Amino acid sequence: MEDNKNLYDVIIVGGGPAGLTAAIYLARAQYRVLVVEKEHFGGQITITSEVVNYPGILKTSGESLTGEMRRQAEGFGAEFLLAEAESLELSGRIKTIKTSKGELRCFGVLIATGAHPRMIGFPGEEAYRGHGVAYCATCDGEFFTGMEVFVVGGGFAAAEESVFLTKYASHVTVLVREDDFTCAKAVAEETKKHPKITVLYNTEVKEVSGDSVLRRLVYINNKTGETTEYKAEEGRTFGVFVFAGYEPATKLVRGLVKLSEQGYVITDISQKTSLDGVYAAGDVCVKNLRQVVTAVGDGAVAATELERYAGAMHKETGIVPQRAVSKAPRTQAGQGASNGGAGRPPGTEAEASGTGNGLFTKEILEQLHTVFERMENPLILELYLDERPVSMELKQYMESLGELTDKLTVVEGDRNVEYGRPYVRVLRADRTPAGLGFHGVPGGHEFASFVMGLYNAAGKGQALDDAQLARISDIDDALDLKIMVSLSCTMCPELVTSAQKIASLNEHVNAEVYDINHFGELKDKYNVMSVPCMVLNDEKVSFGKKNIEQILDWIAR
Repeated sequence: MEDNKNLYDVIIVGGGPAGLTAAIYLARAQYRVLVVEKEHFGGQITITSEVVNYPGILKTSGESLTGEMRRQAEGFGAEFLLAEAESLELSGRIKTIKTSKGELRCFGVLIATGAHPRMIGFPGEEAYRGHGVAYCATCDGEFFTGMEVFVVGGGFAAAEESVFLTKYASHVTVLVREDDFTCAKAVAEETKKHPKITVLYNTEVKEVSGDSVLRRLVYINNKTGETTEYKAEEGRTFGVFVFAGYEPATKLVRGLVKLSEQGYVITDISQKTSLDGVYAAGDVCVKNLRQVVTAVGDGAVAATELERYAGAMHKETGIVPQRAVSKAPRTQAGQGASNGGAGRPPGTEAEASGTGNGLFTKEILEQLHTVFERMENPLILELYLDERPVSMELKQYMESLGELTDKLTVVEGDRNVEYGRPYVRVLRADRTPAGLGFHGVPGGHEFASFVMGLYNAAGKGQALDDAQLARISDIDDALDLKIMVSLSCTMCPELVTSAQKIASLNEHVNAEVYDINHFGELKDKYNVMSVPCMVLNDEKVSFGKKNIEQILDWIAR
């Protein structure tokens, strides 16, 4: 009989609200369940700063809401893996999922991969992505402080994010293609009444243009045909935020299960797809309303059906996967479940919990100790500081990490050496550079990626397949990667972790991360108006998240 160590009752592909809810139900029903997520646990809702329409909760953030969901699932014994699902074999009783971290097997599969922002396709959209055209207000809004901003779209996201952008923009103009907003009236009314927002109906973008940044926008009234040209003042620029809905992330199941003409997964009332044992939930499905509450409902329905399916497979095959020992659900507030690693940065709840060394909650400490135990070799954290408070914050943060393990030694570097300060450089025990460092304080969503970078630099780290290792080994030119991030950006950590993994395996590659809020000179030099931004050897610039394969492809071009 085959080794059943990596056999699960159900594998959930996607760690958003639908997947997390299903994990809660399945784990509580005593089934072995694994959630596989390639980016960050929590899904798209984690970039929403305020959630006010989730029943029973007056107001919370998307990150807090899904963080509690994950902790609840973990408490019942659900398992989590940060990896990319690369292919599925869905025939037969036992199904196989190939991931970036190896093959997994299961009886049932839940597809909860969600959707991603849709591009409209107007002339100049792709060319100015990251140089004025953006898709995430939380990640990129601050880059447009004091500037004119145009929002394209008429749905919930456009209405909500236009209000959020008034925190930064001098004025926001919303271009709505229809006669009115298509979202709930209450949401639209807040946008319509806001003193810093102008709404133009029956209006579409015709084109954007400029030089290194946006200088010109042309939009048209689709009823009258009247064309309007907006030009930025001399020496200034502006922003265009596109909120035109989402495209379903169904590449993984294309050709395997039935999809709608728009590419969404077709399911029946029980969330079952066209294949036995394969279910789908959340934004990836055909549905009339895409909200957290409907995703949660989908996940609960699918999980209940998968419980029955897995139970039937136990009887039919005589195989019962060995599940992990469950723990009592944790109710204490702690980390947001971003990136599946160490979680939230040193935060405000630590003192209230009375745990750790003043910076970390009990949950974070548990996860840090797990990572440190797996580190194969010691590392040196070499600090380069200046007189600013942010340097003192970095020093306290690194010293607090160093107190937790004998595998990290914190030292201060030569004050005469010129680095972008504050800066922590990672060295191996023999003081040779590990190829990675962070300029600023690696908090927010970069906390987990920083800890993962240490893990990778201290030994074999995250497993890669032979083809990826060979491609990384073949790099023989000196490559300097500058990665500019914002600590609020949920799309940045994957790029950071991937680039630093490459650097940890090849001495010719150096990957330095910069919190763009403290390094305005880099923002100006490369005209950065969106994160993540990666610069190769001070010349080649790329915007947007990338995994290891995509970085290697980009380097090779």
